[in-house]
Amino acid sequence: MIRTPLRPLARILQARQKGENPDRIERENIRARHEEMRDKMRQRAESRLLFVGLFFVIAFLMIGGRMTELASSEAVEPRASASGANIVAQRSDIVDRNGRVLATNLITNSLYAQPHLMIEPERAAKELVAIFPDLNLERLSKDFTGSRKFLWIKKKLSPEQMQAVHDIGDPGLLFGPREMRLYPNGKLAAHVLGGASFGREGVHSAEVIGTAGVEKAFDDYLRDPAMDGAPLRLSLDMTIQAASREVLQGGMKLMNAKGATSILMDVHTGEVISMISLPDFDPNTRPNGLIKGDPSDSPLFNRAVQGVYELGSTFKIFAAAQALELGLVNPSTVINTKGPMQKGRFRIRDFHNYGPELSVTDIIVKSSNIGTARMALDIGAKRQQDFLSSLGFFAPTPVELVEAPGAKPLLPKKWADIHTMTVSYGHGMAASPLHLAAAYSTMVNGGTLVKPTLLKQEVAVKGPRVISERTSAQARDMLRAVVERGTASFARVEGYEVGGKTGTADKPKNNGGYHKDKVIATFASAFPMSDPKYVLIVTLDEPSENSGKKPRRTAGWTAVPVAAEMIRRTAPLLGLRPVLDRDELSQVVNTASQ
Repeated sequence: MIRTPLRPLARILQARQKGENPDRIERENIRARHEEMRDKMRQRAESRLLFVGLFFVIAFLMIGGRMTELASSEAVEPRASASGANIVAQRSDIVDRNGRVLATNLITNSLYAQPHLMIEPERAAKELVAIFPDLNLERLSKDFTGSRKFLWIKKKLSPEQMQAVHDIGDPGLLFGPREMRLYPNGKLAAHVLGGASFGREGVHSAEVIGTAGVEKAFDDYLRDPAMDGAPLRLSLDMTIQAASREVLQGGMKLMNAKGATSILMDVHTGEVISMISLPDFDPNTRPNGLIKGDPSDSPLFNRAVQGVYELGSTFKIFAAAQALELGLVNPSTVINTKGPMQKGRFRIRDFHNYGPELSVTDIIVKSSNIGTARMALDIGAKRQQDFLSSLGFFAPTPVELVEAPGAKPLLPKKWADIHTMTVSYGHGMAASPLHLAAAYSTMVNGGTLVKPTLLKQEVAVKGPRVISERTSAQARDMLRAVVERGTASFARVEGYEVGGKTGTADKPKNNGGYHKDKVIATFASAFPMSDPKYVLIVTLDEPSENSGKKPRRTAGWTAVPVAAEMIRRTAPLLGLRPVLDRDELSQVVNTASQ
């Protein structure tokens, strides 16, 4: 900036020439400079006042807008912000094959305490114990009067419990909203669903994670935000599940069994329509597992998948089918069944004396151990192992349950001839009822391998061929004959052409050997045998039918009647129309004409 001098030389000289006073020029320049400075300061002050005025206008508008927003919103307690990743509580529903809800989320509240904010901690502790009897009064009082700043009291509250806590009126008792997992059907399908619990959790949200069953197997899918809440659709039919459970529970009590399990499977797709294990539990209040003792005593134990049992004579159809497939026999081939059969120091006997010889069909119908063992020796150990492996008996089932990989079949350490013989009639090798269901489906569906699944299948995909269609048809005829004139005569259900095979195996002792009065009774069945649609496996643990003079424990007296009632109840629900034979049809026609 160029400053003008107060006494410019040119003007001073000019003033002197004219006789004027040079000091007047200086005074005029000083006055002009002061006026210029005054104008600049006034302009600056006015600009600052305008800026301050605009600032206050904007501030008042923002405050007024915020006050309007608060006045129109619902009042809530302020939340303290926390660093770290957000907790994602979203979890998709689980539904059955018809879209009925099996598991969903429910908005609820948690209860926590901040003892330093409490007014009457001891009174609050007493009233909380009155609302929640499982709380310990002494421990709660100690926590409330100690140095703790935060304390979880209940992770889930019902509306009634929340209101009761609210009525206590202590400001140190606070609520936090969260989602919980709800199973509206209670115990129904408990072992399939498994259950859920809380993972990472905060005051105002909690992470719901699967702990067992499909909840854990599909945990990533159910929690994936990209799925946009699409439900997980299972193959189960809850109508069939409910009817089957009712029958199985009644049968378990009637037969004085320790436990029971049943599996209903589609023979073409491998879809599990129903899976029940008893005793069961409510996944809404999932109990703790056993720390010691027999795991099967826990209601959490899934007998259908985790139960690895010797399944007895249900295995005989596999030996017969393999012998038929290899061309070693045909259904009418006569086999020597004279007993006992000696192999080294071991003797193999039949339950009854069936005479010196039986046809292959009658070996299955009468359940001859000796006849089956002779067929197995002709097959040989290597070919027997390959066949059973092709049916899935050498690996855990691929079903979508986290418990399945741990249920690996128990095989002989050294597969000698005696093991070839005993395995052929279901002793010396143990597998799960689900293994048996998949293998029987393969036997009766035309001979293609079936892999069990708990997911609804839109299209049936045929697996690799295990036996020919001809062998499958012959096996179906044998299984049908077992019901018509064999050990499973109680399985006759009018109109549904049931076929199947019984199996009774002594339970092994923990220290070696077998119990004489404890068995695993199994009935593996399929229906309708003219065009098989479903396989049903029913297994009872330590059953005893006591209506006679002596206890009867064989599957024909215990598992078979239960399975028959289950088929009678569920077949119409499955959409299967009963087929009457000629005599029954003529009776219907005669009755209608009268």
